[in-house]
Amino acid sequence: MNNMFSTRMCLESVRCLQSLSRAGWRRLSSRQGGAMNVFDRSMKRKQKEWAASLQDSDKYDYLRDEVGSRVADRVYDVSRTFPLALDVGCGKSHIAEHLSKDFVGRLFLTDISDSCLRKTRECEIPAHCVLADGEFLPFKENTFDLVLSSLSLHWINDLPGALRQIHQVLKPDGVFIGAMVGGETLYELRCSLQLAELEREGGFAPHISPYTAVTDLGNLLGQAGFNMLTVDIDEVQVHYPGMLEVMSDLKGMGESNCAWNRKSLLHRDTILAAAAIYKEMYGNEDGSVPATFQILYMIGWKPHESQAKPASRGSANVSFADLSKIEKLQTDHQKHNEKS
Repeated sequence: MNNMFSTRMCLESVRCLQSLSRAGWRRLSSRQGGAMNVFDRSMKRKQKEWAASLQDSDKYDYLRDEVGSRVADRVYDVSRTFPLALDVGCGKSHIAEHLSKDFVGRLFLTDISDSCLRKTRECEIPAHCVLADGEFLPFKENTFDLVLSSLSLHWINDLPGALRQIHQVLKPDGVFIGAMVGGETLYELRCSLQLAELEREGGFAPHISPYTAVTDLGNLLGQAGFNMLTVDIDEVQVHYPGMLEVMSDLKGMGESNCAWNRKSLLHRDTILAAAAIYKEMYGNEDGSVPATFQILYMIGWKPHESQAKPASRGSANVSFADLSKIEKLQTDHQKHNEKS
């Protein structure tokens, strides 16, 4: 591009537009009765079916395997066993293969794709596959001791409703441990495509789906009824030969955009321009380009009377005003010891 300064100014404008559109969608979807129909769930099922049917489909599982192992690590951090567990949007059982029967007794695996369920990997836990949409869980209330989910909730239309369903199928004192793509995931690809379309076509359409911000996730979990919340973010950066390889791998993962307002066709010259912008703005010295995935991890518990509760207001027996005296007491004690 001729003017790098103007390109960077356009990039900042695009990022502002992204933040506004993404925050607005999640803000609406978090209201009671305000579910949004953002994604074509039938299209997402077809994308996952196609990806799972590839002969070399396992080579695209690197991100799901990595995040699945990190979700399993969080299960091990909870010092208890779970007789019955559920994995929502299991894919090829990317969490289950990392779990031990010493922690989980029996596991139900659900996914929207029958082909994914047919390719679930062997694990040491007795597992039962159920073809089900994560937006409509076919289980009774108070059934599971543990609910898991990895890299599937970001395609849910009614995320607050899905979290309420997960809360409902958990037993009291049960725990939900999940991970989803969020934040500024794939910002390099998003900005490159938008800048290329602005330059070549005079406007841009969304090519990357909207994502949940980490600042909103705690509120959504709280609204669903969970307590003792833990939310953290992890960044995974993968390096590719170029932008076309990024897009190819996303398709192989079954992670192509399925938003209703997606653009059905990308012009060849726009794609080539976007690839050049991607490499110029984000490229590494060795010629590769990074793709950033921000993973939001969440842990929430279904309330139970046995859980620790915050002390009632006014029950404290130490005033915050007294805390300022501690430093002075420590200094006086140190001076006394020096004299001694």
